[in-house]
Amino acid sequence: MAGLKKVPKADPTKWLLEEENPSIRYFTLTELLDKPNTDPDVKKARRAIMSDPVVVKILSRQKDGGYWGKPQDFYVHAKYKGTVWTLLLLAQLGADGKNDRIKNGCEFILDYSQDRRSGGFAIHGNGVTGGNHSKVIPCLTGNMLWCLIRFGLLNDSRVRQGLNWIVKYLRFDDGDTRAPNEWPYEKLKPCWDKHTCHMAVVKSLKALAEIPPNKRSKGVNETIEKAAEFILAHHIFKRSHNLQQISIPKWLRFGYPLMWNDDILEILGILAKLGYRDKRMESALDKIINKQDNSGRWKLESTFNGRTQVNIEQLGKPSKWITLQALTVLNRHNSL
Repeated sequence: MAGLKKVPKADPTKWLLEEENPSIRYFTLTELLDKPNTDPDVKKARRAIMSDPVVVKILSRQKDGGYWGKPQDFYVHAKYKGTVWTLLLLAQLGADGKNDRIKNGCEFILDYSQDRRSGGFAIHGNGVTGGNHSKVIPCLTGNMLWCLIRFGLLNDSRVRQGLNWIVKYLRFDDGDTRAPNEWPYEKLKPCWDKHTCHMAVVKSLKALAEIPPNKRSKGVNETIEKAAEFILAHHIFKRSHNLQQISIPKWLRFGYPLMWNDDILEILGILAKLGYRDKRMESALDKIINKQDNSGRWKLESTFNGRTQVNIEQLGKPSKWITLQALTVLNRHNSL
């Protein structure tokens, strides 16, 4: 396995530690440099996130009911300024789940989107009856559970119900069989059918990876193993039945923030967090190394700028977010 070691071309850590972006500084300290949450610099950076103009602007646009825009437009309409997408952005920025506005946002999405019968999250719903049972989708379920866990709600019974949904219903069909003709599979052919949606697996695995190892149930651990193997069978970004072909070329363009979409950087980050080090990750790791410039930085290649509550960095320019994620992946991989 020694041949899998990947070494960055240069070290841009000082650039990442600049105080003008407290979110980047915080994650650089904790995820790249492994500083504990008790470290004074970590505490300072964590506090600074909530006073960062980007976070302040997003929170200031929240309505009194805990939502952004219109309540019913939390997912489908007003992409990507609705509540689902804004919570995802705040979670990626490292916003504090103890903040009252974020608490209200979490409660809103649990009231409006979570299907109270199954625990999955739906693209339509309301605060009276919850998420529409027939509109539950796996990628949204994974994304919302990841957010809620990041915001400190792992022990909430509703979050636990959602995690049980992933364990019970997530499938890993790879073109060999068809999903059963029953709920939740029968009306969601793009999500299941003959080939389980790659995004559904990734976002669900991302949520499960956020659970501390000592708090993962047997079912969670088994689902993690199945999901990881599904991704590894595709060598991260290829077609499992023809490894000479790329599944979706967009996965090779690094973006921030990520919403429903994936890229190989996010996928490798999840696997590295879970401790995976496999030869089938090799091609994707090479893709990361090859995109680094001579100063040790990576560019932003994909963006939702102009469509979200705020713009994050500039397309085509060196990106602190992409650089941090790339270095974190390589650092975790090399330390295993």
